[in-house]
Amino acid sequence: MSERLRLGLAGLGTVGASVAGLIDRHHNILAQRNRRQTVLSGVSARSRAKDRGIDLSNVEWFDDPVALAGSDTIDVFVELIGGEDGPAYAAVVAALKSGKHVVTANKALLARHGLELARLAEDNNVNLNFEAAVAGGIPVVKTLREGLAGNRASRVYGILNGTCNYILTKMEQEQLSFDTCLADAQALGYAEADPTFDIDGHDTAHKLALLTSLAFGTQIDADSIYIEGIRSITTADIEAADELGYRIKLLGVAQETDTGIEQRVHPTMVPKSSAIARIDGVLNAVAVDADAVGEIVLVGPGAGGSATASAVVADIADIAKGAHTPVLGAPAHTLEPYKRARMRAHEGGYYIRLDVIDRPGAFAAIATRMAEQDISLESIVQRNRAPRSGAPDVSSPDSGPRPVILITHATTEEAIRQALAKIAEDDVIAAEPQMIRIETLV
Repeated sequence: MSERLRLGLAGLGTVGASVAGLIDRHHNILAQRNRRQTVLSGVSARSRAKDRGIDLSNVEWFDDPVALAGSDTIDVFVELIGGEDGPAYAAVVAALKSGKHVVTANKALLARHGLELARLAEDNNVNLNFEAAVAGGIPVVKTLREGLAGNRASRVYGILNGTCNYILTKMEQEQLSFDTCLADAQALGYAEADPTFDIDGHDTAHKLALLTSLAFGTQIDADSIYIEGIRSITTADIEAADELGYRIKLLGVAQETDTGIEQRVHPTMVPKSSAIARIDGVLNAVAVDADAVGEIVLVGPGAGGSATASAVVADIADIAKGAHTPVLGAPAHTLEPYKRARMRAHEGGYYIRLDVIDRPGAFAAIATRMAEQDISLESIVQRNRAPRSGAPDVSSPDSGPRPVILITHATTEEAIRQALAKIAEDDVIAAEPQMIRIETLV
């Protein structure tokens, strides 16, 4: 059996402690599968005194993760600190420069510095593995980088944030408001005290940036992603989607077009019959459309200590076996600069909800503004009853603005936004319009 593979683990939070525990419990299985003993040689974390449920008495402690990263006592640096800069970035750079392999679950770090770090890893002939950074326990990085190497991808999309999926699922199943479901997610530990990163779509965007690079051979460009979160979703939207045959999901979508790559994160109405519509709770799902294999969908836990630790240990096992592939699927210097696609027609059309002031000429004004932008309407629905969630009845003339739902045929987002801006200027609606894309999925 080959000599031991010595690990340096920085970050002993939920995931880090799970990684240490998994290696301890399965050290015999790992040795058998990898033909090499994997041992934890050094750790670094904020507190030595905290009880993490694991025995670290025989492991060297480093107060500085950068010192651990450069230590001669380790072969692989496992970064589970988090954050796109600061100690995480400094430690990963130090490890790569000193010839250490790196395993990380840090999507923010890679979304910001991934190309630089990939070049550094390849220059030093070491691995930079990051399966756990995208969709937790789902092996989507390996699938794109290796399993689909003989394919040309045309689209990759998915549910990449369990917090948002949990909230939207609970809103639908229990007819509860967004704020109520967010509070529940926080109480259960699915959402942070400050949930902005999740519910405003930034977490999904970081993951999508990595998937885009892997799927299309482009340089990472997180700054070019259109991002929209789920704060504006109401029970009225959830109920309308249900009646129209859809469910609402927060999707990250990257799609090849004739003018470049389109990257977007936003709430989406997906057909109930589609595979992605059936993903509930905190689960994640990633779908890939490719020329040879067609469409594949990977489903599993996207977060949590055990699921993420599983992906981290799988990356460590690849290093133990001597597996070595370019960080982003192709050598970093060959990746094409990201080219952002021009605004184009959205094939699935749009759902628009307007709170229309009940007065003569309001509907005519709305229709005129839509026609000015060449927007063709598939259907118009005026809601004249209380939704299931118990909102006030809007069937009487004195009950205030009337909810009106428009479903458009294929059109551009630019046209929709211009029409809605004009409608707002006409003072015929009582609140900010709601717009949700409808995706045509199988």
